[in-house]
Amino acid sequence: MKKDVKVAVFGGGSWATAIVKMLSERVETIGWYMRNVTAIDYIKEHNHNPNYLTSIEFKTEQLFLSNDINEMVAYADIIILAIPSAFLNAELEKLTTSLTSKTIFSAIKGIVPETGLIVGEHLNETYKIPFENIGVITGPCHAEEVAMERLSYLTIACQDEEKAKCLAECLTSDYIFCKTSDDIIGSEYAAMLKNIYAIAAGIAHGLGYGDNYQAVLMSNAIREMKRYIKKIHKMKRNINDSAYLGDLLVTGYSTFSRNRMFGNMIGKGYTVKSAMMEMKMVAEGYYAVKSAYEINQVNGARTPIIDAVYSIVYEGKSPKKYFKILSENLD
Repeated sequence: MKKDVKVAVFGGGSWATAIVKMLSERVETIGWYMRNVTAIDYIKEHNHNPNYLTSIEFKTEQLFLSNDINEMVAYADIIILAIPSAFLNAELEKLTTSLTSKTIFSAIKGIVPETGLIVGEHLNETYKIPFENIGVITGPCHAEEVAMERLSYLTIACQDEEKAKCLAECLTSDYIFCKTSDDIIGSEYAAMLKNIYAIAAGIAHGLGYGDNYQAVLMSNAIREMKRYIKKIHKMKRNINDSAYLGDLLVTGYSTFSRNRMFGNMIGKGYTVKSAMMEMKMVAEGYYAVKSAYEINQVNGARTPIIDAVYSIVYEGKSPKKYFKILSENLD
């Protein structure tokens, strides 16, 4: 790793906090942009994020904290975006400093609602950033397990292998293993789609379906993911790799998964609005399913799980009725 590389994380939530922790094991100074000035002041005084993963203790001398997005862009060589996709566009609209010379990795597992694009495509089309300067960070890796320093795995995808290796070196530690990939489009779509399938897993659990059904649902989900991504970006990839299947499984089964939690509440009878209010966190899959469904109206992959989740969360259809239909269409 280049000793003088400057890395900055954008976002104040649990995943951003976990990424800063991972970087702190190897990187001398980490830039950290968040818009919440109160949280910044708290971290400086108490050494931890007051709102997320409060068990993580930071060495504040390692952190360059700022609520000025332009100051942080000017500082960084590598930018890691960990802002929820629903709020990304509003944050980037504050920019007066150019992104074109930066390397940007998305740790966002969702669609930008304003454009209906995954983050990499949004950066390329809106800010004219070449794809060789865009990358993706995927799991399987839960922020909560990073906080506990449990062994976790990341895939760093970028067309430029050297840039992927550089960031992988920044993130690797005794409890974080990293591998690299050149499938930035497929990896990012997989990261988005697995949140939709986690909502489906949660709905099934909320409706009282058991482990047998969940296993069939997840095995169908990975095949559906393969069909969907193949329509969008056909290249040689092994859908059983950790970046695809592994990330799907941890999000679909884990109690840490906010998308599964959201789906579980829907299955138990909560409305979308009431589930979101009670969670007090963003379930990326809610926003992703609308865009994924609309994209597939053009591409035409067979996606019974996406279709069922869309019908339930956007059209207000009965979870019980639509999962009975879905169960009859699973292999």
